[in-house]
Amino acid sequence: DYALAVDSGHWDLWPDFFTEQCVYKLIPRENHERGFPLCTLSFTSKGMLKDRVYGIQETLYHDPYYQRHVVGAPVVRRMEGECIHAEANYAVFRTKLDKQSTVFNVGRYIDTIVKTPEGLKFAERLCVYDSEMIPKPSFIRYDHDKLDRCSRRGRFV
Repeated sequence: DYALAVDSGHWDLWPDFFTEQCVYKLIPRENHERGFPLCTLSFTSKGMLKDRVYGIQETLYHDPYYQRHVVGAPVVRRMEGECIHAEANYAVFRTKLDKQSTVFNVGRYIDTIVKTPEGLKFAERLCVYDSEMIPKPSFIRYDHDKLDRCSRRGRFV
């Protein structure tokens, strides 16, 4: 369901896979293995994830493409009470309408999953990507008027 929501562009569903006080980080493998805190993206609450969704849907424009996550079978590393600690490899492919599919990003998810009244949710998801760089999209355009309105409302600060 997670990959389907993201790949189909239903970004508004993405935060619902997480607890209110969650952690989501996109981090290079080298930084993770060395214990360095620097991340490409770092969010520490569901509210921050919702702000990211707003930014994706309302202020970021790029050449159209299809995206597909391929996620391997998760491996449960350990259980601690109500927490499940698991890992799964992933690959993200992107296809522009007039081009062949390309590998966008490859790595592993390191997850802490907890049982909630709404079902299982991510308390923490680390996306540890293998390459040192994420490819730069060929064309990104921001709606600066919307970005200005967001920062006046206290978003994206």
